[in-house]
Amino acid sequence: MRQLVIFSFLLLTINIYAQKKVMQHEDKALWNRIRNVEISNSGDYMLYNLGPEEKDQTLHVQKINGEKMLSYERSNGGTFSYDSKHVAFTVNALKDSIREMKRRKVKKKDMPKDTLVIYDIHGKSLKKIPNVKSFKMPEKWSGVIAYMLEAPEKAKKDTANTKEKDTTKVKKKIKKVSKDNGFHLVIRNLESGVEDTLQYVHSYAMAKEGRHLVYATSGVVDSLGGGVYYYDVDKASKTLLLASHHKTKYPQLGISDSGKRVGFVVDADSTKSLIKKPKLYSWNLSDTEANMILDSENSDTNMLVSSDRNLSFSENESRLFFGLRTKPIVQDTTLLDEEIVNVEVWTYDEPRLYTVQELDVKDDKKKSYLSLYDFDKNKMIQIANTEYDLARYGDEGNSDYAVVGNQTPYLLQSQWTAQRPMDLQRVDLNTGERQDIDSKVYGGSSISPKGKYMYGYSRKDSTWYTYNLNTLKYTALTKGRQFYNELHDYPDDPYSYGSAGWMDDDARFLIYDRFDIWAFDPDTGASENLTKGRASKLRYRYVRLDNEERSISSNKNWMLSTFNEDTKFAGTATYDPNRKSVKLLMEGPYSYGQFRMAQNDKKNRLLFTQESFTDFPNIWATNTSFKSPKQITDANPQQKDYNWGTSEMVEWTSLDGKPLRGMLIKPENFDPNKKYPMIVNFYERSSDGLYRHRAPSYGRSTINYPFYASRGYVIFNPDVYYRDGYPGESAFNCVIPGITMLIGKGFIDKDNIGVQGHSWGGYQIAYLVTKTDIFKAAESGAPVPNMISAYGGIRWWTGLSRQFQYEHTQSRIGGTPWEYPQRYIENSPIFNIDKINTPLLIMHNDADGHVPWYQGIEFFVSLRRLGKPSWFLNYNDEPHWPLKMQNRVDFNIRMAQFFDHYLKGEPKPIWMDRGVPAIEKGINQGYDYVEGDKD
Repeated sequence: MRQLVIFSFLLLTINIYAQKKVMQHEDKALWNRIRNVEISNSGDYMLYNLGPEEKDQTLHVQKINGEKMLSYERSNGGTFSYDSKHVAFTVNALKDSIREMKRRKVKKKDMPKDTLVIYDIHGKSLKKIPNVKSFKMPEKWSGVIAYMLEAPEKAKKDTANTKEKDTTKVKKKIKKVSKDNGFHLVIRNLESGVEDTLQYVHSYAMAKEGRHLVYATSGVVDSLGGGVYYYDVDKASKTLLLASHHKTKYPQLGISDSGKRVGFVVDADSTKSLIKKPKLYSWNLSDTEANMILDSENSDTNMLVSSDRNLSFSENESRLFFGLRTKPIVQDTTLLDEEIVNVEVWTYDEPRLYTVQELDVKDDKKKSYLSLYDFDKNKMIQIANTEYDLARYGDEGNSDYAVVGNQTPYLLQSQWTAQRPMDLQRVDLNTGERQDIDSKVYGGSSISPKGKYMYGYSRKDSTWYTYNLNTLKYTALTKGRQFYNELHDYPDDPYSYGSAGWMDDDARFLIYDRFDIWAFDPDTGASENLTKGRASKLRYRYVRLDNEERSISSNKNWMLSTFNEDTKFAGTATYDPNRKSVKLLMEGPYSYGQFRMAQNDKKNRLLFTQESFTDFPNIWATNTSFKSPKQITDANPQQKDYNWGTSEMVEWTSLDGKPLRGMLIKPENFDPNKKYPMIVNFYERSSDGLYRHRAPSYGRSTINYPFYASRGYVIFNPDVYYRDGYPGESAFNCVIPGITMLIGKGFIDKDNIGVQGHSWGGYQIAYLVTKTDIFKAAESGAPVPNMISAYGGIRWWTGLSRQFQYEHTQSRIGGTPWEYPQRYIENSPIFNIDKINTPLLIMHNDADGHVPWYQGIEFFVSLRRLGKPSWFLNYNDEPHWPLKMQNRVDFNIRMAQFFDHYLKGEPKPIWMDRGVPAIEKGINQGYDYVEGDKD
């Protein structure tokens, strides 16, 4: 009887697997994503958007226990009111209908506008407000919502009685709502529904804590009523702070957290002058009107008030921070186009490469230098200047000192060193006095929360350090100790593991090593290991749950994330700073993330995601004890209908003796007695992601693991460790023995192994196929076959020279072509391209801002010259990877057809047989298979 039961169970299991679907390309579009997750401050409710990629999203509002309250289609975002009584979000027309309108060439101004929806949680009622441009909810108070309306649609003319015109009355011209005149701003009481409309508003700012806002308007009538107004929400009253004519602009408005102070920039120049000279104004509750506190004409600095830098107040509201800028460089407007010389003058010793300057032009035109106005002293202090242009301050603007930095002397060399040290000065924010701190300081100029210390990590000597800003004393905290990357394998100075932050009152600085959190005295360097995870290879990291936390408390428990380097299990823990003890709360074969805690909830409820290769990162609810966590979303129930896959860790030894690990993905219905085609996909080191979920998607640059596993492929992702100067050989030494190890297990078809990778992965594949014929087919995306020509290229997205990449970072050559010519040759596949016997699919796009497009062309035309089977995909105007959905779908289809043909013996598609001639581009894709083709 027992044997019969077992046999029946096996039959049932086989039947279940047999009934499961094999994933097709169109099935990827079924998978939903969870976006915009929020928990209410009370902890009682949560919301999120759910929907497939690039499709309409549905907003879901639920109780924290998972009970559904509201689902609303076509929603964008969603936010709770501070008191957790209301939810506000916008909706628009269906994306498919918008697509059809675009097809009909409907103008942008005639496209459907957003509708604001306000949901009353307790009353379970909806209020819909059409034609909304934008909305804001107060950050730390409740009761109202502010929304700005779009310009109303033009009314259609009544042509029924055109003959009966009343010529006795002259209609008064009505001021139009527009970008120039402003839009109507509505302040709505969320409880009563009472609304107050502020007309022709250009901009507004809402106080963070006080029930006030400030706004600028062009006035109800063109010649009357324009200016800056202060609005008291409770009284629904308006106070005029500064009156102006209708052409006056207010490029910046600022209001303090309490709402008691206001600052704004005024550009009252109504002429067509090329150089505007804005003025800075301020107002507080005791003023009858705003006061000008800085006039560009009279500034001692010979600078102008910036119209582009945001205004902000210190926490104690005694200081207003703003920007000063140099006078703009203007062009002679009388010149004709044919009279303007357009030439780029590149200079060998200028700090920034010309290509960087071009990308920075827009920012350079707006560049300003941080300054403050002290209301107590009635004094302006310029903090940053044209030389020391980078500025930081602490204590929410209350600190005595700021730190300013000058990178310019080191910018030129940063093009090949990839490091930017700075000369640093201390600025006294009370007097403006400046004092040198140090020169050529590596590691930035971060300021501790209370502003007592400047701190950073210097890669040059692998040391965390502090400067006491009162005494300017330097303290090396970690000199000679391994608080830097222990697995560092670049020809460069190692990075740190980062820091958790500072404890209250800047008393101690918390720094990570590979596994633990250490507390350092910032003045003496005395240290203490708080977590002691190294012995068990358990990594602890601090999880910030308070949205506004500036320092880490010594009076309440901390939440920590954990990760076991051996098992790859993740978890959570709590640290008691009083008892100095760690308690593990949860651990398992999962990845955890996206922790969000309610900010005003005594129960300390929070949301998080839990995922594995088989488990989508759904949202779970619990509290800080992590007892009885509950899953409250099920984003993709259809997954159970598909043959999915499993992930496991495999181990082997590299050819140069290093113990290695990698991920192995098997089909869900894996049979160890069968032979499976395998695709090798890798980048650098990925095994820590063993329990990361990979949802089906139209990926930009890599194979989708569940898709290929569903279709009967095994996927191998090996870790790679590198030796300086020999990146290609390092990849060979790590990857090939991993493949042979798997072949030895008996379930891999050694004659049907493919390899796929992009960018750095694409380079490594290009190298490997010159050294081995183990691969039946290879897809190499955005590869670099020629390190010599690539060394002299430009990364067009940043304008930077590519030199640093080869000398110090990912390409790992360790020097210049004239220092190590042989290394450049040995690591460049182009010099061994005649050794390639593997069919290659190459994808490289003509707008690639990372890897020069000509590298892919060099690779392809060389293969073509030698008659090697190869295909080149160039998605026009796409960057490092295709971003447009239609191009991503196309790439996924072609790559799957390529591998299916070579690794599974499927027919050859037409595009591989005869290509897609230019005359057919965008018309015939060539997906159909060649009749009678079967290898």
